[in-house]
Amino acid sequence: MTSDPKPGTLKLKPGAAKKTASGPFAERRAPVRPPGPARAKSVSASAPKPPRERPAASSGERPSLPGSGRQRAQPAEAQRPSDAGNRSTPARSSVPRAPQAPARLAEPRRSDLARVGNVRGEVRLNKRMAELGLCSRREADEWIARGWVLVNGEPAVMGMPVAPDANVEVLPQARHQQAGQVTILLHKPMGYVSGQPEDGHEAAATLIGAPSQWRGDARHPAEGRRFAPEHTRGLAPCGRLDIDSVGLLVLSQDGRIARQLIGENSGIEKEYLVRVHWAPNGPHGSGVVTQNVQAAFPPEQLARLRHGLSLDDQPLKPAQVDWMNPEQLRFVLIEGKKRQIRRMCEQVGLHVVGLKRIRIGNVVLGNLPVGQWRYLGADESF
Repeated sequence: MTSDPKPGTLKLKPGAAKKTASGPFAERRAPVRPPGPARAKSVSASAPKPPRERPAASSGERPSLPGSGRQRAQPAEAQRPSDAGNRSTPARSSVPRAPQAPARLAEPRRSDLARVGNVRGEVRLNKRMAELGLCSRREADEWIARGWVLVNGEPAVMGMPVAPDANVEVLPQARHQQAGQVTILLHKPMGYVSGQPEDGHEAAATLIGAPSQWRGDARHPAEGRRFAPEHTRGLAPCGRLDIDSVGLLVLSQDGRIARQLIGENSGIEKEYLVRVHWAPNGPHGSGVVTQNVQAAFPPEQLARLRHGLSLDDQPLKPAQVDWMNPEQLRFVLIEGKKRQIRRMCEQVGLHVVGLKRIRIGNVVLGNLPVGQWRYLGADESF
């Protein structure tokens, strides 16, 4: 009878196969435990995993909805082996969701349809008041804010749309304020700009003051007006006059005057006297004629000045152009593009050496001295 070998005396050669038979020296395995109740995941295990790239969904697979906050259940083969081995409960099947309508794209916002259906031709109230000739848009906004405007008998609201047949009423307070607005006629000298100061040049509005008021107007002021500092507030030029040009410049506090003179549909005539040189090769080129320009200037080019020229790729409206004397032309325009007369003359070989505006509509410069101003008379209109 043999005795059992002592523990720890068995020696195995390197590389020898492990024993598979059961015995006291067989390899011990972890006991298989019966499945128990599912345990809650730890905080680290339940933390959201970074999204992994997935292949494009097939035609039969429903894509996940962006922004839903839920992740679509992954198939069993996509699970990690460690998770699959530890789970003792069957995977929860995903509940089919009802199809959701795709989110509507925001329609582009259009300024002409903002808060206005535009079915009945509705427009903003301030624009409608300007079209009716009641005031300018800026004045309309001020009157609406003060409660001086009624629409169909009700107080108006800023920015409200109105139909073409709406009854727009202005209270007497607004009429009284408008009656106090002034319009000034200035004989602008050379070297002043019509609008805001630029390039070191002063604005023509700086000439408006008591010392520069025309004496004839001071003795007989329009409607008994006397100059006051408030007459220079909100005074805006109604039309341009180049820095190198002189003549009649209108400045007004009344938005109706500005719309009448420089509005899109304005047909007010503006008359100019223009002294020119014949310079077919430019003002510094050869062949410049300074005397008796009318004799050297081709008649067909005069016809082009009247009609046939374009500026900024837009054809100009017909103009009246005639010789006043051998060196001076008379222009009558119904539009006012930037430096229009000078650019027109350049296209036909003329160089402008002097330009003076003498009339706007029915209002003439007359004998108003250079650098002085007067009020628009009660009996005057453009």
